[in-house]
This record gives sequence, structure tokens and C-alpha cells, in this order.
Amino acid sequence: MPLSRSLLSRRFSISSRDHQGHTPTEPESPMLPPSSNVTGSSWSAMLPELLSEIIRRVEDTEDHWPLRRDVVACACVSKKWREITQETVRSPRNSGKITFPSCLKLPGPPDFSNQCLIRRNKRTSTFYLHLPLTPSFTDKGKFLLAARRFRTGAYTEYVISLDAHDFSQASNAYVGKLRSDFLGTNFTVYDSKPPHNGAKPSHGKASRRFASKQISPQVPAGNFEVGHISYKFNLLKSRGPRRMISTLHCPSSSSPSSSTDQKLCDATKMMKKPIKDGSGLTILKNKAPRWHEHLQCWCLNFHGRVTVASVKNFQLVATVDQSQPSGKGDEETVLLQFGKVGDDTFTMDYRQPLSAFQAFAICLASFGTKLACE
Repeated sequence: MPLSRSLLSRRFSISSRDHQGHTPTEPESPMLPPSSNVTGSSWSAMLPELLSEIIRRVEDTEDHWPLRRDVVACACVSKKWREITQETVRSPRNSGKITFPSCLKLPGPPDFSNQCLIRRNKRTSTFYLHLPLTPSFTDKGKFLLAARRFRTGAYTEYVISLDAHDFSQASNAYVGKLRSDFLGTNFTVYDSKPPHNGAKPSHGKASRRFASKQISPQVPAGNFEVGHISYKFNLLKSRGPRRMISTLHCPSSSSPSSSTDQKLCDATKMMKKPIKDGSGLTILKNKAPRWHEHLQCWCLNFHGRVTVASVKNFQLVATVDQSQPSGKGDEETVLLQFGKVGDDTFTMDYRQPLSAFQAFAICLASFGTKLACE
């Protein structure tokens, strides 16, 4: 029985025993008996060693959502339970499990990919990221993130939120955003939280979260640049898929220096001359496809995760990967792949050093027509 349900049944049984006796002289609350104070209850007073063993066993046995709800229930019992749960639950990089919202900005697993689905609603220009419970492409699964496209003058923004219905940048559900240039070929990824200690919010209207004075001192008033995505022009209209490069401050990267920040902000120059010194950065490029003579098309091996041919389909490999000891990326290992499986359904498979938030932002950049790149 889940802990949350067990706690409620215990309170109900105590309340029922109190009402079976004589009528008390003073009115009592039928919902909470005097002994059900959270800080003094037997749940909170449990021995730390026993409590740690219980949470460890729950963490080890509940592998997938919705069974992971029991882990979340442990963290909701009391402050003491929450602290031990945070110590016990391993990060997605070590376990591959996405349990809490904070996991969405942590690196994915190193040895396999987290397989997600993106569903598009063309009518509302909204995109939903789900973690399926089964290998089926029709499985809705667990909701992770949502993004909505907004046009502000000549620019386009994708606001990313934890709430599928709230896309206000002043909301606590706000996670970050993706902003494009006039041509839709260069994108900047903004995070609502500083990527490292001492990080300063970006300047300019694009990075502001509030039009007026800051409402709450606990919420940053600006956004923080954490990456760039750039598509290479195809002025000669040569045959082939889109060519792109992504430069990101990944969660496992070290704090960037001032010279690295200057390189990060110039994504256009990186397309012409790749950065050799990528300290603190992870640089991704799309994997080159091969031309299939029989099918007369460009092909990539998506291992069954993509079923519909589309110019949006891509695979990214690392040229610079700070999560590796040498800092060099393995150009054969696919860190992010994105492809179409239905009219409005796409797969998104990512792994270390990318987080779910960063992978989702890169995939959002592929939506929309890019006449100068095709």
C-alpha cells in the first residue's frame, strides 16, 4: 500500500475510534486527531537507519513511472523524510530515472538514452514532452515539459514550462525559453536559473522576464544564456539534409571563463570556424547521413525510432564533450536523435551530457520552415 494512502487510512481509523466512545465535552476535528501532528507522529519519529532502509528499498524496486509515485510519496511525508529521500534518490545520470522536476536539468544516463515523445498541437502552436511507459509511440506516458510558440515582431520565442497551461515567464512553472533570429536559423537557449554560481543574467529585452519592476526577490528578473543553435545556410540549394551545430553549457561542464562566454555568444562564427578550445562547452553537430542509391534519398540509422522521412529528422554527435576525461567527443555515439513517427508525433532520445530541458530546446529549433537552409 502506498505510504500516502496508509497515512490517510491510519488517521481515519483513529478518528473513528474516538467517535465510538462518549461524546467529548469539547468539539473535536473529525479530520485530524490530536495525535496526528506530523512532527510528532510515528512516521516522522522513525529511526533514521530504518527510515533510510525503507526509502532505499522503495527507490530500488520502483523503476518506472507511475510506480515512481511511491518515491514522491516518501518525500511528502515530512521534512525528515524529504531530506533522506533526496540523499537516497540517485540522479538521472546514474539511474536514468526522472522522478522530480529538478531531474529535467540534470544530465541523462551515460550508457543508454532516455526515450521520450514530443507531441505537437498545430492549432495552439504548443509542444508537449512525455516520457512513455511502454515502447509504443501512442503511449501518452508521464508529462515532463510543454512549450508554446510566440511571435514577437520579427522574432519567434518558444516558452518552456512545467505546466501545460501556464506559459507566463513570471510563473513558478517557467523553466526557460528558446529565441530565434529574424531568419529562424540562429537560436539562443535561455535558462530561468543560473547555470553556475556567479552567473549573471543576460542583458537586453530578450532576456527579461518581467516588463515592470521585479515582483518577487526570490525569482530572478532575467534569463541566463546556456546555449546556441545555428543552422548553416544552403545558398546553392545543394541536395542534403539541414546542417546544424549546437553549443551548450551542459550540467556537467565546469564554470565558463570570460573568453569562453565570448565564444559562446557568436554562433555564426562557429559555423565557419569551429572552436578548438571548448573549455566549459559541449559542441554538437549533426551526424552526416549516407546517400542510398536504391531509395534515392539520404539515410540515417535511427534503430526503429523514426518511421517517417522528414527534413526535421537529425542525429547529433559531439565534437567537444566536457563530460569525457579527454574533453573530446565521440563522433560515432549519438547523444541526441529526433525524428518523425506520425503527423504530429516525434521521438526524442537523449543521453549524457545533455539534460531533458536542453534536448527539448534543440528539438524545438527544428520545427518551422528554414528556406535558407534547405
